[in-house]
Amino acid sequence: MQKNISQAIQAAVEAAPKRSFVETIDMSFTIRDVDLKNPANRIQEEVRLPSGRGKETQIAMFASADAALKAKEAGITVIDPTQIEELGGDKMKAKKMAKKYDYFLSEVPHMGLIGRYLGVVLGPRGKMPRPVPPNVDPGMIAKGLSSTVVVRSRDRVTFHASIGTLSLSTDELIENAMTVWTRVTNKLERGAGNIRSLYVKTTMGPSHKVEVIF
Repeated sequence: MQKNISQAIQAAVEAAPKRSFVETIDMSFTIRDVDLKNPANRIQEEVRLPSGRGKETQIAMFASADAALKAKEAGITVIDPTQIEELGGDKMKAKKMAKKYDYFLSEVPHMGLIGRYLGVVLGPRGKMPRPVPPNVDPGMIAKGLSSTVVVRSRDRVTFHASIGTLSLSTDELIENAMTVWTRVTNKLERGAGNIRSLYVKTTMGPSHKVEVIF
């Protein structure tokens, strides 16, 4: 599979015209013979990309006092917990916030409030905050998330997974892609046999089909 995935990545990179922004490269999976009505069969994986995401990861944390200071020192955007209810009452503002950040963290005491007021916005997007216990440095969590992508199928047979951006070398993209491929197929009962189709594409570029071997 590595050869076939490599060829698709190389084709996608070569076909990508120069743009004013750095394009993301995605793998698009379509699976078959999987009962996605059963949540246990759905793909929900956090994958650490060995070559990184190829772009800066935007992380925010609901925190106050000492935790807020630690977060700021780590380069994490701090959201005052007193704003949670207000954000929950303004869906447009909440959605804008959800789109702006890749991941959210939160002090443990605020998790219930976040679930109550922002769960409807963050939950479906897979962006509910990760709780940060008092004795844990949020900077360490953020460092791990900086190279992590979330692969989610939900109840859909077709889903996408980012493998980096065009700022990475072809070899780095291939390494990331193989890591994602392995994690996804390992979660499927028949492995590659449950993959109906696989494509690779840049944000604005054409799709390149990968011949799936099983």
